[in-house]
Amino acid sequence: MDRSTHHRSRRIVPVVAVAAAAALTLAGCSSSSGGKKSEEGGSGASAGKATTPRMTVALVTHQSPGDTFWDIVRKGAQAAAAKDNIKLIYSADPNAGNQANLVQNAIDQKVDGIAITLAKPDAMKDVVSKATAAKIPVVGLNSGVSDWQKLGLMEFFGQDESVAGEAFGKKLNELGAKHTVCVVQEQGNVGLTQRCDGVKKTFSGKTDVLYVNGTDMPSVKSTITAKLKTDKSIDYVTTLGAPFALTAVQSVSDAGSKAKIATFDLNKDLTTAISKGTIQFAVDQQPYLQGYLAIDSLWLYKNNGNYMGGGEQPVLTGPAFVDKSNVDAVAAFAAKGTR
Repeated sequence: MDRSTHHRSRRIVPVVAVAAAAALTLAGCSSSSGGKKSEEGGSGASAGKATTPRMTVALVTHQSPGDTFWDIVRKGAQAAAAKDNIKLIYSADPNAGNQANLVQNAIDQKVDGIAITLAKPDAMKDVVSKATAAKIPVVGLNSGVSDWQKLGLMEFFGQDESVAGEAFGKKLNELGAKHTVCVVQEQGNVGLTQRCDGVKKTFSGKTDVLYVNGTDMPSVKSTITAKLKTDKSIDYVTTLGAPFALTAVQSVSDAGSKAKIATFDLNKDLTTAISKGTIQFAVDQQPYLQGYLAIDSLWLYKNNGNYMGGGEQPVLTGPAFVDKSNVDAVAAFAAKGTR
């Protein structure tokens, strides 16, 4: 990850959208939870439409059923698609092999561009090569900051998960934490692994890693509860997604634990929990911005030959801390499902 070193700052601050060639319009639009079925999106966005020829772009993610984080990514992608006169085909599967098959489907449809996530980059290598051979531009988002260039993608939009994890660990130190458990909802997901590894690197206390089945929330709840009952010294639960943080609140109560909770990622319920003090803080990577920029970048490439980051550096959308001191500034946007 040496190529992103100069993006790292000494303090973590909210990211201001810097797509100079494309003014961002934060427009909410309806979104479902995705899944294997491909759909056209973009209706309902408020931005004006480009007069450029109609494009077809596929967005293929590793979304698990019910994971609302991806609804926010998708809303951003839909807003960009509506503005840019793009037919957006969305599909997702948490199984890396199935995700690769969905990318192959997009290649077979001869789309004009593909945006993908690289949660398990090795599984995507061959199909990305096929897209490149078919002269279809491919950009990455969310997962894969360490691998997008190796796989030959043009651009990447997301946060450096190692940097985010390290900042998280430092924040725990500031809050006086002594023992945290890092809850991983998908084993083998490189981005989640990097988050926990980052926490371990900078947190001066003890860090345990707890694997849970992120597709089964009752199981997540019971597994965290059992861990907290077994080890009363845990004073912070670190989760890697907003729904898991909210579930951890129940686990802490059920276990009779005094542990506090902090997390990566936001949604509207999470911002409410921060306001109430139920959850201490969250790291925001701006998923709406990731979806928006990924789709918009393909339009810019086709119509103006642009490369964001010059094709050499990722475009970082995070990390930024959200806590009680600044949650009101993002709560209204989170309520619309765009933060």
